[in-house]
Amino acid sequence: MEITVAKSAGFCFGVSRAIQLAYDQMGKHKNIYTFGPLIHNKEVTADLEKKGILVIEDLEDIQEGIVILRSHGVGKPIYEKLKEKGLQVVDGTCPFVKKIHEIVKQEYEKGKKIIIIGSSVHPEVMGICGWCNQNAVILETEQEAQECELSPQESYAVVVQTTFRRKKFQDIVEILKKKEISLEVFDTICSATAKRQSEAVALSTQVDRMIVIGDKSSSNTQKLYEICKKNCRNTYYIETICDLVLNIFSGDDKIGITAGASTPPAIIKEVIGTMSEAFDDAVQNNEGSEELTFQQMLDASFVTLHTGDVVKGTVIQISNEEVSVNLGYKSDGVIPRGEFSSDPAVVPSKVLQVGDEIEVFVVRVNDGEGNVLLSKKRIEAQKGMEELEEAYNEKLAVTGKVTEVVKGGLIVVVNGVRVFIPSSQVSNRFIEDLNVFKGQDLTFNIIELDRVKRRIIGGRKAMIEKELNEKKSAIFAQLEVGAKVQGTVSRITDFGAFVDLGGVDGLIHISEMSWGRITNPKEVLKEGQTVEAVVLDVDKEKGKISLSLKDNEKNPWTLAVDKYAVGSIVEGKVVRMVPFGAFVELEPGVDGLVHISQIANKHVVKPDDELKVGEVIQVKVLEVNAEQKKISLSKRQAEEPVAEAEEAATPVAE
Repeated sequence: MEITVAKSAGFCFGVSRAIQLAYDQMGKHKNIYTFGPLIHNKEVTADLEKKGILVIEDLEDIQEGIVILRSHGVGKPIYEKLKEKGLQVVDGTCPFVKKIHEIVKQEYEKGKKIIIIGSSVHPEVMGICGWCNQNAVILETEQEAQECELSPQESYAVVVQTTFRRKKFQDIVEILKKKEISLEVFDTICSATAKRQSEAVALSTQVDRMIVIGDKSSSNTQKLYEICKKNCRNTYYIETICDLVLNIFSGDDKIGITAGASTPPAIIKEVIGTMSEAFDDAVQNNEGSEELTFQQMLDASFVTLHTGDVVKGTVIQISNEEVSVNLGYKSDGVIPRGEFSSDPAVVPSKVLQVGDEIEVFVVRVNDGEGNVLLSKKRIEAQKGMEELEEAYNEKLAVTGKVTEVVKGGLIVVVNGVRVFIPSSQVSNRFIEDLNVFKGQDLTFNIIELDRVKRRIIGGRKAMIEKELNEKKSAIFAQLEVGAKVQGTVSRITDFGAFVDLGGVDGLIHISEMSWGRITNPKEVLKEGQTVEAVVLDVDKEKGKISLSLKDNEKNPWTLAVDKYAVGSIVEGKVVRMVPFGAFVELEPGVDGLVHISQIANKHVVKPDDELKVGEVIQVKVLEVNAEQKKISLSKRQAEEPVAEAEEAATPVAE
């Protein structure tokens, strides 16, 4: 195996300077902080934290102490805030970044508009923006450069993020120049970055496999990976040796190694040392010996393990949810509870038994106590990631369990991989409390997947809408006017109630809820109630269904002609006044009209001068039209026989 390490791999000058400044402060002060992570490397940040140097994101969190400014730099307002609070400052800003701050400050004071080429979410770019009052135009892609609107009346100064790819920077500048604007370009790409990238290009074209080492949040490391991947298909992006599966390499491989500017030398050395050790072991195992001692034969009977191996073993013990595994090695392997599954609800003793064979990932050959540190969770994640990539590429649905409800959405574990579903993608409607999903299995699509950034986004909205549309089509295809259907009242309004027919809502208007008179749908129905209704109308184009609760067999108008014979006197209740008369309810569902001329034996100006709503009166039936559901009534004529009888009974004076 031939290993070649890029000369510029690892810490650059600016990062080394910031780290050294931080370590120089140890023991000199009680309260030491870095404003944001000092560099983009979790290992370094964790080590500083162990030594008492804490990361803060807001100056309001502290009142005293010393603040070390990160190598990416900060904006002018932060310096002013530090001075205002009286905090001591150690400026760890990279000199190359500091130079950009000065350029932006000077050009902005001259009245120029600032254009920054870089990522708007990168702390370096955010810091640069702070030197032009947050008024910069930020461009990261050629498309953004094409689409941005710049005024010919303005003058512009262009700077670029120190770790930006030179070719991409040059392409964006060419696009800007074609806009015919006043433009001054400052090439502020760090010379160390440019050198590191050019070395990566050269090395990745000469090797069989390429390893890029660095934190996954590091912008310059991500760019190195992209560069190497173009030239060498077998390129691997790792943070530490634990992320590398060693058994995919062979002794004949030519391997190239490079590392981002935030990668400590110790991590690079560990990768080189472990790989060299693995190769040496392989050579020794192949050499053999004619005369072996008993100890040599015993050692030869054991398998050889290396960090990053994926091996099979047998469960020999489960104690306090820590799983011991026989690997055929000199020492047993141990899976801590935290390395068993990505789902914290999974209990090892519930899913495993002694004697079960399992596949594990070797995290460390010696955990400090003579055991082999193993992980089952990482195996799940590796296989799960492959399955998710396939699902993403093939647009297939996946199913996972909701393990957490976090700000802005849900965390779902799919085959050991954590997937984030934003709240806007959980359903096709607003869900007020996402906790109802905790512990549930959800089926969804992968709508975004970036393996390098370990960013996986899921979504159910489109899937749910598709299912609903399919259900709607099926329901509309079988609905017929006059048919009876069953559904559940899903929502009640002032004008009616919506009924869920199995994915499609139908409307029962208030006028179709009863043959009698009602003023509020809640008098008849309640949400969640199961009802049987008759289909009145189906509009497939508009997606509307009209329903009715009225039973035609109980239609009171079918008997109205016989029940309310013309000339008969009946009793009714005044239910509504209109300028031309009053409506009288004879029974639920049957109203008649007493015209204003038929209210009394005198001239009536307004119906409510003689009648009141709710009053029970005697009326005479003048006409019945069952088809049009109309009955004409007369209060005046109903009272005439009474008047005549009273007149006949009165003695005539002689």
